[in-house]
Amino acid sequence: MEELKVPVYADVIASGEVPEYLFWVGCAGSFDARAQKVSRAFAKLLNKAGVSFAILGEEESCTGDPARRAGNEFLFQMSALQNIEILNGYKVQKIVTACPHCFNTLKNEYPALGGKYDVIHHTQLIHTLLETGKIQVEGGSFKGKKISYHDSCYLGRVNGIYEIPRKILATLDAELVEMKRCKSKGLCCGAGGAQMFKEDEPGDKRINTERTEELLRTGAEIVGANCPFCITMLQDGIKAEEKQDELSVFDLSELIVQNLK
Repeated sequence: MEELKVPVYADVIASGEVPEYLFWVGCAGSFDARAQKVSRAFAKLLNKAGVSFAILGEEESCTGDPARRAGNEFLFQMSALQNIEILNGYKVQKIVTACPHCFNTLKNEYPALGGKYDVIHHTQLIHTLLETGKIQVEGGSFKGKKISYHDSCYLGRVNGIYEIPRKILATLDAELVEMKRCKSKGLCCGAGGAQMFKEDEPGDKRINTERTEELLRTGAEIVGANCPFCITMLQDGIKAEEKQDELSVFDLSELIVQNLK
């Protein structure tokens, strides 16, 4: 993040200022090479729009989502309470994150433990920045191409956010081609519920292979996503089908940053 001049929350507070947003980077966005590209893309958008934000840096740890989904409630609450102590210590009010799992946990599960914040997903903030004209896009590299969109479970079915990501895609000079199973009927990528971190259960086909086959049937050249787990699973499915030259996976922030005016 250094070349992007992303400030750390503690340093900003020490200088006497208060960032408008805490950018919760998340485990994937911090340590996974592919998800790091999304973190950088979103940071670039925030800088372009002049949004005041900062990250916790080394003070940030896992929200505890995978632990709770896997049934380890004790570990979840330990992680959550540690994070809440830090967030409340800084009097954080607004949080934005590029991970739907972090988004859901911070927004819907932390309040019961004393962590009450205004939490939004990065697609919501990107949409606001586009609507207010703080960032602008042009057709550019996606002109005339077919783009499909994969609804992540924790942004879609769990939190009911379907239209905002599609409005973002509508700003690009491209054609949106929907899969048959989309929105409230969307198919999981196969990583949710802590499945990302365990071995496959017996079956005839991996879920991400099923989803990739649906994507290929749309004829899309690009699939837009909003979740680091989904991006990993979809890319793995595309590789398994040996279709890397035909279909690429991008986070919505990456699609927008590539077409900024």
